[in-house]
Amino acid sequence: MDFAIPETTTALLERFRRVMREQVLPLEREFAIHSFKEMLPTLRELRAHVKAEGLWAPQMPKDWGGMGLEFREHALVSEVLGFSPLGHYAFGCQAPDAGNMEILLQYGTDEQKQRWLEPLAAGEIRSCFSMTEPERAGSNPTWLETTAVRHGQDYVINGRKWFTTGADGSTFAIVMAVTNPDAPPYARASQIIVPTDTPGFRHVRRISVMGDEGSDYASHSEIAYENCRVPIANLLGPEGGGFMIAQERLGPGRIHHCMRWLGTCERAFSLMCERAAKREIAPGKPLGTRQTIQEWIADSRAEINAARLMVHHAAWKIDKEGLYAAREEISCVKFYVAGVLCRILDRAVQTHGALGLTDDTPLAALFRHERAARIYDGPDEVHKSVVARRILKQYGLEVGGQGQ
Repeated sequence: MDFAIPETTTALLERFRRVMREQVLPLEREFAIHSFKEMLPTLRELRAHVKAEGLWAPQMPKDWGGMGLEFREHALVSEVLGFSPLGHYAFGCQAPDAGNMEILLQYGTDEQKQRWLEPLAAGEIRSCFSMTEPERAGSNPTWLETTAVRHGQDYVINGRKWFTTGADGSTFAIVMAVTNPDAPPYARASQIIVPTDTPGFRHVRRISVMGDEGSDYASHSEIAYENCRVPIANLLGPEGGGFMIAQERLGPGRIHHCMRWLGTCERAFSLMCERAAKREIAPGKPLGTRQTIQEWIADSRAEINAARLMVHHAAWKIDKEGLYAAREEISCVKFYVAGVLCRILDRAVQTHGALGLTDDTPLAALFRHERAARIYDGPDEVHKSVVARRILKQYGLEVGGQGQ
């Protein structure tokens, strides 16, 4: 396995770092005291600068205004952008829009691409992905309550979703709904495009997360679908193919999440080390002279390095053998890197003491929002169970899956 980074990629990453350093990081203080919606004029200027630098939408093909980076290159870029909570949005590769672009690119009709993908890839509109439901366990995604029933040339959608990221201000949602209730569990649901101005699409609320409601892209919403009628032409891919499409999106998406988390880890680690070196606990005695702090620094460095190698290995296996062959590695990095992220953020907050709880540093906001890493895209416990079952199968023990 050769994880060496080509010189051309190294030079490209430095271009991203320069724009992050010069254009993105200086905006973080403003982001800490203003809502995302209030920041939109400034962020539009930032995105225009990114486009002028030729660094827009690294994950998208050049034909669609992107950079056309290969999978591993984009993963490396994702770590650089993860150094700031504004990074991915600034460069047009933020979730869930990036995943929705991939879905539309692969499964969208020509009409769907023209109407939705073209402005989405250009950053002119935003989208959201509506799957998780308040009355159904997210750990069992086959158990959806929301339905989409054919009525003439339309689907009529009924149900309730929540933690729909960025729904506030989105132009359309991609909704997972049951279209084939009598089919096998993984063939029941479909993905359907729903414009957010459709009658029956009701934005119930922005959900407050650890005291922060957020706004616009930086928020999570509860959505009610109440006899929401859209054309059958809004179906993405085959009817009943919702889970198949979701799985194709989730594997690479988890790698990119992990690389973003590694960027966040590096940011928290840098802040922790700077605090340890400069904060005095007595005259002439920096915090970093304490053995506990030294252990935190050493453990954090080792965990970040190990996590990065695990992610690079998973990405390498995806490139060499495909998503199906790499599913165990993908599950491993998802729960392992999420755990490393949460531990390092906690250590960094603790090292800063009371300052770590304030918005004078990015740590409080990072801690508040990144704690969810161990829950979304499959909770840690589910991924660990999947990995353990696959390993035990090699030793002759068949363990039942979800619901068994």
